[in-house]
Amino acid sequence: MCDDGTHSIRYTREVENVGEWLSSYALFLAQSVTVVVAIAVVLMLLVRARGQRQQRDARLHVRNRGEYFRRHRETLEDATLKEGERERNIKTRLKARKAELKATKKQKQTVEGRNTLWVLDFDGDLRASRVPAFTEEITSVLMAARPGDEVLVRLQSGGGLVHAYGLASAQLDRLRAAGLRLTVSVDKVAASGGYMMACCADHLIAAPFAVIGSIGVVAQIPNLHRLLKKNDVDVEILTAGRHKRTLTMLGENTEEGRQKFLDDLEKTHDLFKSWIAERRPALDIEQVSEGDIWYGQEAIGLGLTDEVNTSEAWLQARSDQWQILEVGLRSQRSMLERLGKGSESAIERGVDRAIDRVMRLRWEKQ
Repeated sequence: MCDDGTHSIRYTREVENVGEWLSSYALFLAQSVTVVVAIAVVLMLLVRARGQRQQRDARLHVRNRGEYFRRHRETLEDATLKEGERERNIKTRLKARKAELKATKKQKQTVEGRNTLWVLDFDGDLRASRVPAFTEEITSVLMAARPGDEVLVRLQSGGGLVHAYGLASAQLDRLRAAGLRLTVSVDKVAASGGYMMACCADHLIAAPFAVIGSIGVVAQIPNLHRLLKKNDVDVEILTAGRHKRTLTMLGENTEEGRQKFLDDLEKTHDLFKSWIAERRPALDIEQVSEGDIWYGQEAIGLGLTDEVNTSEAWLQARSDQWQILEVGLRSQRSMLERLGKGSESAIERGVDRAIDRVMRLRWEKQ
């Protein structure tokens, strides 16, 4: 009996030791994760703080998209041939290219004599933080463009701050004001402020399932007044001007302030509708301005877009007739900035995976 009791005590102690070890390990793991996240946040803040300097140091990069299409086509053509045929095909191609160059020299024409299709990209966030670089890219194109040139903007944005997307839209208007035909392509989404930009185009194309529309204005403000009052915390908000502060996060909101805020939203919505109606006069603006969204194949029937297509297919169809140049402003990042960007991307991927897992569980339960 004593032996059995001794074994039981030893077993219990071993279990307790394992439990203590697991608890210690979990605590260590939590502390490590906290430190890593804290470092990542600091790096992100440093990267953003140096954003303006990066913008000044950025350089303009230009890629010949026509050459890109040609190289890929030739690579695939060669891959389908046997070794001897491949060599003959390469020699034939080189001879043809030399003859073409001689012919253009005699005619005093070069490849640059063709009209240029300038390609820009805008991938927007809530603050439209890409606007400064986008503005410089547009300025550069305007300085180099010639009569007959066109511009394609590959746009992706779910919208954001009104003033930020208003500025981005105004940049697109500069292209049309300079006499350049502007095409905007939407492969994924151009909603709200994104559509404010998209409607500036002379020709608007959207992929079949690209999200289009959301012509409306939304604002949401949390209010902690009751929580603070419950804990005997007073907040005083002093203003000079009746409508200086309509709604607040900490103070007590009034019906008058709430109504003024709603009036401001309606005014913004009216400006939004006027902006779109001016640029797409055939559109029934009242029909599409209630905040609804449509897919590309639906939007064309409402007059929100002009063509159902993808940006890649649209470019490929023009690769033989146009000189296609992709323009982008890029900056050299330091090691610290690359680490910060890497940490930011890792956190974003982690959040995306967590959201994806929650959504998957939700569908499995249904």
